[in-house]
Amino acid sequence: MSLIKLRLSILGTLAFIIGLSTLAFTVVLTLVGGLNIFAILAFVILFNLAQWIFGPAIIDRLYRVKEVSSSEQPQLHRIVESICQRAGLRKPKVMLADIPLANAFAYGSPRYGNRVAVTTGLLHNLEPDEVEAVLGHELGHLKHRDVQVMMFASVLPAIFYYIGSSFMYSSLWGGNRRDNGGAVLIGIAAMVLYWILSLMVLGLSRLREYYADQHVVETVDDGARKLSGALARIASLDARTTRTAGGSSGISSFKTLFIADPDTAKSDVETISGYSKRLSNQELVNQMLSRRVTGFDRFMEIFSTHPNMVKRLRALQRAQ
Repeated sequence: MSLIKLRLSILGTLAFIIGLSTLAFTVVLTLVGGLNIFAILAFVILFNLAQWIFGPAIIDRLYRVKEVSSSEQPQLHRIVESICQRAGLRKPKVMLADIPLANAFAYGSPRYGNRVAVTTGLLHNLEPDEVEAVLGHELGHLKHRDVQVMMFASVLPAIFYYIGSSFMYSSLWGGNRRDNGGAVLIGIAAMVLYWILSLMVLGLSRLREYYADQHVVETVDDGARKLSGALARIASLDARTTRTAGGSSGISSFKTLFIADPDTAKSDVETISGYSKRLSNQELVNQMLSRRVTGFDRFMEIFSTHPNMVKRLRALQRAQ
């Protein structure tokens, strides 16, 4: 997918989410009046704003994240500074997450500022040029304001979830059967809209991942090759880690932030016998690219925050 088509797809998806939400919200207001609906709207917006503003503190505690100075991680700081200079981006805080998964993520809020984090699992297992590509991806999220975009998009399905829940519960406790029947229909319709919008938000998340991958191509020398190798290695390492630990054990609670989904790592590398560490990154990439993307893979991708790994690697191959 070309960069222009990717941007148009992102704008089109956002326009669809906003347009459908506005239309549905207008219909609900027309049918039932505004007082209770506006109370739900205010609650959802305030809840999501609070989650965004204080979210970094939760993430830091969950993933045992701490800020590292340039004296502690000089190479990490040099990489971040170099990419920020090329991208015209203010340098974020550089963080280290003490978890075994090989991964990275970008996050932040007005209270805590922008942050980019790598895990100890990634830092100990990837080469510096692979770390550079991973950080280029995460800094792309910050440049594209993906934290804010996804927070805004996620509010819209949440509104209809609470509208649906409110009307479904009111139908259970209300006394007028005719009114209860109308409440049930509105509740069901709101839940259907919640489901549709949630799928659209997941689609938007996948597009933003492709967009951040393109940022690596633009800001890192030989970025497509480096990121392809890094993604394949991360999938291999995380498959082994989650298999040994018996699952991700809650570590992937905020997996939408990660560069790769640890919950799909095993299926991403199922064609690689034993997830061998002896394979070079290029061999890992080639083996993963040889896998056929089935109809089931495409169906499961609909419910994922991240693109199918094979499709993602193929997009990077085309960008080389």
